[in-house]
Amino acid sequence: MIGRPQTRRKMLLASLLASSIVVASSFAQDASGNQAVANQPSAASQTPPVRDSVPASSAISVPRSSRAEMMYQRHWGVDNLRVQTTSSGSLVRFSYHVVDASKAAVLNDKKMTPYLVLERTGTTLEVKDAERVGQLRQVAAPENGRKYWMVFANTHRVVKPGDRVEIKIGSFRANALVVE
Repeated sequence: MIGRPQTRRKMLLASLLASSIVVASSFAQDASGNQAVANQPSAASQTPPVRDSVPASSAISVPRSSRAEMMYQRHWGVDNLRVQTTSSGSLVRFSYHVVDASKAAVLNDKKMTPYLVLERTGTTLEVKDAERVGQLRQVAAPENGRKYWMVFANTHRVVKPGDRVEIKIGSFRANALVVE
């Protein structure tokens, strides 16, 4: 079978292709940008280089002002304020960590209606109201050291990651929060 002209041609093409892959990979640049030496082992026998990669979550790094964090902590008894889009952007979740339950009581007061205001357009979102559950927010008396959250309806997806928003709950105001 090896004597047949078609089989010889196929084998010759396969060996040529394999050798060109080995030669090309031996001269390819490594991860540091330096040229690899031709007498190194082929790419097939090497383990792939470890590269710095962007996390799959595509989270936006949000710069935090330490002065703003201290102000929220001293005045309202909360820290670690976060605003994130969820459910493919149709909901916006606001979460916070309680450090002083007596000061943070206004955030969990069910008489107060929370609003999320998009700074660039002034669009106001309200807390999502589920049929059987009610408002998607925690209204129990706050406890020190616990995290609490509320979810705003973003049905037209006007709030996007990177936008700056303001949270209003009664007299509580959190300005210039960046959506993650």
